[in-house]
Formats: sequence, structure tokens, C-alpha cells
Amino acid sequence: MGAAIVGGAMARLRKGARIWGHPQAREIGERMMLQSDPNLFAIDPPAIFGRRAPIEIEIGAGKGEFIIERAAEFPERDFIAVELSGTIARVLAVRCGRAGIDNLRVARMDARTLVNLMLETSSVSAFHIYFPDPWPKERHVKHRLFTPTLAANIYRTLEPGAIAYVATDVRDYASEIFPLMDAAGLIRAAEAAPGAERTGFARKYVAAGKPIFAASFRKPR
Repeated sequence: MGAAIVGGAMARLRKGARIWGHPQAREIGERMMLQSDPNLFAIDPPAIFGRRAPIEIEIGAGKGEFIIERAAEFPERDFIAVELSGTIARVLAVRCGRAGIDNLRVARMDARTLVNLMLETSSVSAFHIYFPDPWPKERHVKHRLFTPTLAANIYRTLEPGAIAYVATDVRDYASEIFPLMDAAGLIRAAEAAPGAERTGFARKYVAAGKPIFAASFRKPR
């Protein structure tokens, strides 16, 4: 099983390298990527998109199945897709560019840095956080995305009345995430998480009959 996982990962790396190695694809992708800058300490969506509009952020966007559809559906909003893996971020950027969507950009970075340090208070209209890695082994818990600090900064950066949508396929992880969001001061919302069945992982889990644990959390007005 371990060899199969490693082999699959290597295949994805090789495919990503081939895509990025094509000059036309790379040019398209680079236009969609937020440029890495060691002196960049804040994300300024109006400067990025050239307008002031509600901003939605997907953390761990993968290949972009959900965020590309969402950005096309709401052209009056702007979107940032956050992905840590360089290979996946580049493939995502190429896919976004080929979709011809002007209101979407890709940020290759650690989402914790973005949320905790780089976003202004009350600046985000929605967070989408679907199927974060549960890091089930005890020695890997430190790698988990959700912490009290992250939940507090999701609260801080959301506009009053805005929502963070969360989904996971791991019951135990849901039982940790949801109380963290409650403790941060967010209120359970009735709205369904729009990406809980529309990301690449979600579609695979739904097809396999796996349960999905989703919830929406609103910042009080």
C-alpha cells in the first residue's frame, strides 16, 4: 500500500512537471499565480484584482474543481485559491488560466501564514475549507491545519455576517474542528457548505458512499 501511494505521488509530480514545462501552459499559469515575494507581508485583494469586491478564499484548493466553478458562478466576487504544494499549485494555476476566469488567483503558501498574518481584519466574505489532511498519527498532530489560533483568525478576518464553510470525511476530525470554531465565537449557520460535494475529493467520497461531515460557521453581525 505504501509503495502504491508513493508511486501515485511520483506520477502526479511528473505530470505536473510536464504541464508546467510546456511554455504556453506555464505562461498561462504564471498570470494566475500571486508572485512569491519575501517582502510581502499582506494580501491586498483590491490591488490584486483592480477592484473592490467581496473576496472568497478556498484553503487547500487542490486542482480547483470547486473554486473554478464557484468563480465562474459569481463573477461579481473575487476568489483566491490557496495551495501549499508547488506542483499542485502550478497545475491549478494552469487550469484556472485555461478556464478564462478573471476573478480568480492562486496563492502557493501555507494557509496558516495567510490567515494568521496576511489578511486584514473583517476582509473576507467566505472561507471554504474542504477535506484538510487529518494527520491521524499522534506524532503528526502538529501538522494539522485547525488550531485555536487559526479558528480565532478565521473569526478575525471574516466580515461580520460572513461564513466559513468546512467539510471533512473523518468523523473524529470533525469532532475536533467544529468545537474549535464554536469556541472562537462563530455561530453555526443553516447554509449548506457549497463545496462539500463539489471538490475532487468530495466527488470521490460521494461516489464511494462515504459519509461527509460538513458545517457552516457565521461571524455574528
